[in-house]
Amino acid sequence: MEERIIDKEEIIGDNDNNIRPQYISEYIGQNEVKENIKIFIDAARMRNESLDHVLLYGPPGLGKTTLAHIIANELGTNIKTTTGPSIEKSGDLAAILSSLEPGDVLFIDEIHRIPKVIEEILYPAMEDFELDIVVGTEGNTRNIKIDLPPFTLVGATTRSGDLSSPLRDRFGIVSKLNYYSEEELTEIIKRTSRILNFKIDDDAAQELAKRSRKTPRIANRLFKRVRDFASVIGNGEIDLDITKDALKRLKVDKYGLDQIDLEYLTSLINKFNGGPVGVETISASIGEEVTTVLDVIEPYLLQEGFIKRTPRGRMATEKSINHLKEMKID
Repeated sequence: MEERIIDKEEIIGDNDNNIRPQYISEYIGQNEVKENIKIFIDAARMRNESLDHVLLYGPPGLGKTTLAHIIANELGTNIKTTTGPSIEKSGDLAAILSSLEPGDVLFIDEIHRIPKVIEEILYPAMEDFELDIVVGTEGNTRNIKIDLPPFTLVGATTRSGDLSSPLRDRFGIVSKLNYYSEEELTEIIKRTSRILNFKIDDDAAQELAKRSRKTPRIANRLFKRVRDFASVIGNGEIDLDITKDALKRLKVDKYGLDQIDLEYLTSLINKFNGGPVGVETISASIGEEVTTVLDVIEPYLLQEGFIKRTPRGRMATEKSINHLKEMKID
């Protein structure tokens, strides 16, 4: 399968920690969320208590992982990170929880994918800072209770609807991250330019922002790829001409849609007459996993009005039909 410039993996390269904000004052966008979190952190520190557990949800690439690290930095504590799918048995979770120090932050990405049996062990750990597990083999088992230090669980998910009510209810702070404006993305791109010491002019930064799907992760990734073109075939600076040329070569159109997005829309319109069609069917038609379609492709297409969801399936909108005609895609 062709590698996408836009996918659901973390940015890798140039030591991503260099461009990742470390404190709330450096974090661009999500103003309401970051201002509230700053107040909650300050209040917890005033009371000398651990911060309530935090749930961050929203589409990929909007800064959930970054915010988790910022929370730990603002609290002045360590952070331990893991993912929901990697916690396969109770012993995995017990090992993680028992290694925490007082006030530590435990970040669980894709928390909606934690197995149900593991999720139930989390309940007393979150509420009472107590680990209650069963050890031993069948016929010779016993319960062990382990006291845990106060800690803050930060959970991140792209699918808040997949979280069970008991788990969701145990988060004292629930924040939704929204897509970014072009102005915010332009500011992020300029910040990345300064950190990586590679000049970009205002017009080029704005053009990149327009094509970044309202997502900082994609904005930074596109900046790095355009920088490559500017270094090799340009004059060592990113201007509007090299930006447009590079994005054309990368097959990222004026809306930020890439080749996979266009394959999705083309399949929906040409193979299925614009829908309605089920997500499993359209995923198979373009050779992508259903989770990739649900988490990466569709959220932006829905946000921008290229498709709509109905009880009978996905349907193309007039905007997507006109866009494909404009690009002369048959």
